[in-house]
Amino acid sequence: MEKNYDTQNRFCFGLGTIGRDMFYTLVSMFVMVYITEALGVDNRTLAIMTTMLLILRIIDAVNDPVMGLIVDNTHTRWGKFKPWILIGAVISAAMMVLMFADMGLTGVAYIIVFGICYFIWDVSFGLNDVAYWSMMPSLSTDQKMREKFGSFARICASIGLFTVVVGVVPITNAFGDALGSKTHGWFLFALIIAVTMIAFQSITLIGVKEPKGVFKKEESTSLLEMLKVLGKNDQLMWVAVSLSLFMIGYTTTTIFGVHFFKYAYGNENTYSIFAAVLGISQLAAFSMFTTVSKFFSRRRLYTYATILVIVGYILFFFSPMNMIFIGAAGMLIFIGQAFIQILMLMFLADTIEYGQWKLGKRNESITFSVQPFINKIGGAIASGVLGLTLIISGINEAATPDDVAPGGITIMKTAMLLFPLLAIVIGYVINMAKFKIDEKRYAEIITDLKARGDIANEE
Repeated sequence: MEKNYDTQNRFCFGLGTIGRDMFYTLVSMFVMVYITEALGVDNRTLAIMTTMLLILRIIDAVNDPVMGLIVDNTHTRWGKFKPWILIGAVISAAMMVLMFADMGLTGVAYIIVFGICYFIWDVSFGLNDVAYWSMMPSLSTDQKMREKFGSFARICASIGLFTVVVGVVPITNAFGDALGSKTHGWFLFALIIAVTMIAFQSITLIGVKEPKGVFKKEESTSLLEMLKVLGKNDQLMWVAVSLSLFMIGYTTTTIFGVHFFKYAYGNENTYSIFAAVLGISQLAAFSMFTTVSKFFSRRRLYTYATILVIVGYILFFFSPMNMIFIGAAGMLIFIGQAFIQILMLMFLADTIEYGQWKLGKRNESITFSVQPFINKIGGAIASGVLGLTLIISGINEAATPDDVAPGGITIMKTAMLLFPLLAIVIGYVINMAKFKIDEKRYAEIITDLKARGDIANEE
């Protein structure tokens, strides 16, 4: 690929995920808030919907490798990634708008229609997600260039995520007041987010120039070969395990945000301020990554980042309900998690060349299908933990925060902080013990692939 496209591709690829992460965040983090706070469902309905979402996410997660197979076997004049990015974006946008629409349904009818819309949303967004992220490693095989792509994309993703996190409570409340209904306020917000997602994805579709002639042309991959790619790429599997544990912890903590500030802290509006502080901290960490990575190996960065996360979680759990202490703890957690997010993205990208070296095919999309699979499993478990915690703690049916007993708050803090901390630490230990593709090993793999003619010597 011509080097003058590197900068253009980095920015056009990264900008595309601002809208994607606004879109994904609204559903993954706040659909339960919409169900419990806007719709105000009872414990029985919440239990049914929590179980339904858990099952649907797991079913669809298992389907993600097939989405990767479809993308890898696609050959069009527009490449193999862009058609599915577009198709997935359009369908998932339509389904999300329907999920937040007031269709006048109640009871079983509402649950069934919502479940259908959610499942189609999940499948189509997964297709978009696989195609989008698997495009990144195809744009460069240079580790440092990938770090630039990955860190900028994560900056943009963080902007999208925290735009929604900071704005969701005040904006939906304002829209709801103006329209005379909480549900109408959420619908308008969802519609705006859906349109925004399509707009930013268009930047990627139009602006990114894919490489020509860098990688050896490969035959289509069969279903059996897909299973081989996933089963025999041992480094991919260890990344998947450690990334799964990280995402379970990260997602579980973030999904509790609104409920924590409403029922534990006692001021729902403070959530937006807290989220803004964390957003700025995470953006700063993403921005510093490429500079810091010049001085430390990836393994050492992973260790330092995990230490920050551990200290942050412990401080948060024992902090009084004071924004200074909670804010400091949150900053430590999100700075550490920001570095881990980029590192996991790089680890996953490097397993593509490892798989190509070991098995003879690149299979970017099958490899990167692991990421949405993990995100959905993490989201499913997080939603399950949230729903179960809200029921057990008494929060879901509490009329006001004062109606929640101290024991209920402790249950929520344990599920929100101690369970995620344990998952993240176990993931770190597994990665350190089993993941072997360091900078030196990756360079050796690239040298072998070039000698075999699988990668061109000049990009």
